Parts: sequence; structure tokens; C-alpha cells
Amino acid sequence: MPRLGGRKLYHLLKPRLDEQGIKLGRDGFFDYLRAHQLLVVPVKRYTKTTQSRHWMKKHPNRLENQEIGRAEQAFVSDITYVETDEGVHYLSLVTDAYSRKIMGYDVSDNMRAESVVKALQRAARQRQTRRSLIHHSDRGLQYCSAIYQDELRRQGMTPSMTDGYDCYQNALAERVNGILKQEFLINRCRNLRDLKRLVGESIDIYNRLRPHLSLGMKTPDEVHRKATSEREVA
Repeated sequence: MPRLGGRKLYHLLKPRLDEQGIKLGRDGFFDYLRAHQLLVVPVKRYTKTTQSRHWMKKHPNRLENQEIGRAEQAFVSDITYVETDEGVHYLSLVTDAYSRKIMGYDVSDNMRAESVVKALQRAARQRQTRRSLIHHSDRGLQYCSAIYQDELRRQGMTPSMTDGYDCYQNALAERVNGILKQEFLINRCRNLRDLKRLVGESIDIYNRLRPHLSLGMKTPDEVHRKATSEREVA
């Protein structure tokens, strides 16, 4: 995790520092990182991957003003681009809104619905509960397509979409995109095959090892397993 961020890195290293009798507070830790030019410099890049002006049916925003209180209550989906020496490829992600766990993904050299739906199918296979679930996305062609909507019906998921092209209404999905691209996918791959391998390894590390500030410094996999196991016991 070469671009993890200072607060999360301090959280992971603090027990080891204590074991060695090293007294170093968080401010001192940041001073050390700054002195050695180890602080992460934010990178902001934006390429539009959503085409929301089309004739296909759009669905209302069912997550608006709704509190997310359990795992597998809502999945959020988005598509982003990743470049290799071969050209531009597309990463489709499906993330649990409660645990921040990436449940499904697909890497392809196109944005066709047939490719994007593979991420949804993978997410469905990873589910641990069968309770009602909302699937939230932007209003892109892929998500409005018949093949995607048919798959949502087969999986018993209720579609929800942003009101027009408003990135803040799908902020969590875009945030997860940003974490993968800015913290993990920082080295350019030679081809699609290498990219698929890198994405798979990165998502595994993200789910199992990377702590989240919003999760009380727990990992997505830890939160998801605990939430779904408690549900089964209940």
C-alpha cells in the first residue's frame, strides 16, 4: 500500500512502535514523513465515462435521505478508466455501501453492458444474506440497458439512480474508484492481462488489509464479515 496515507499508516505502525518502546505521536510522525518527503501528494484527474443523455428508462434515487444501517442493504456501482501500454481499459466496481467492501469487479477493454454486468454477477455471488438490496448507480447507458436491468431483477435487487449527472449522489462509488487508482494502480501495466492481475491483487489488499477512517480503522472485509455473521446469529 505505497500511497496509504499518514493517518492510516500511523494506525498500523503504532503497535510496533509501542513494542519497541518508541514514543512518537501522530504529529511527530507526520513531521517525520514531511521531512523525508514521504507525504502523499493528491492527484486529481477526471475523465467522463457516463453518458446519461439517452432514451432508456431511468430509475429514481432510492438512497436519497436513507440511512445505511446494515451490510448488503445497498450496493453502489461505477465505472472508471485505467490506461496501459495497449490503450484505455475500463474498471467496473460494485461496492457495499455499509462495509465499503468491493463485492464485484470487472476489467475490460470496452464499456459495453455485457462487460459491466459481469461485475454485478460477481457481486451477487459474494453475497452472504438474502435480504432486500438496493443497487445504486449513475444514469449511464450500461446501467439502464436491458441486460443490466434484467440481471438486477434476476438477483432481486431494486434499481436506484442519481438525479441527472450529479457525482455527489454516487460519491461513495467514485471515492472507491479514486482509492484504487490513486493508492494501488499507480504503475502503468503493459497490457490488459497484467492489469487484470494487478486489479485483482489490489482489491484483495483493499478489502482485507486497508483500514478505513469511516469504519473506525477497521477493514471492509472485517466489517462485512462481522455484520453478516451477526445477522445470521440474530
